[in-house]
Amino acid sequence: MNTLLEDEFAWFANFHHKPGERLRLAMLAAPCGVRAHAIRALDKAKVKWVEAFTGGGVTAVVAVVTCGLAVAPLARRVAPPGTLDVGPALALPPLGRSKVALHSRISDAHARAALRTVAAAFRSMAPG
Repeated sequence: MNTLLEDEFAWFANFHHKPGERLRLAMLAAPCGVRAHAIRALDKAKVKWVEAFTGGGVTAVVAVVTCGLAVAPLARRVAPPGTLDVGPALALPPLGRSKVALHSRISDAHARAALRTVAAAFRSMAPG
């Protein structure tokens, strides 16, 4: 296993949540691991929520967040410009970090060299 980077996750939005209302969420469809983790964290913290949007890809979820329609659990590196981490302001549970890793069983020397190049490029684009 080759760890490429660690993602930090948070609750991103571009709107003002009204106290007392259910938290409007934009998430990927199941079986997304981030979705499952976010739902468990909200339920454990007894935060009332409603699924306002279910997207088939991160781009769709990011578009909904950018338009100010919902809050989304996202990795900081994919959070759209103009959005804020609203977790602290809304007393939402922390989502923590996750490792992004490359797993490969390739034994061919040329293919392994290509994977090392891809891994280096990925790391060079990582924030921090």
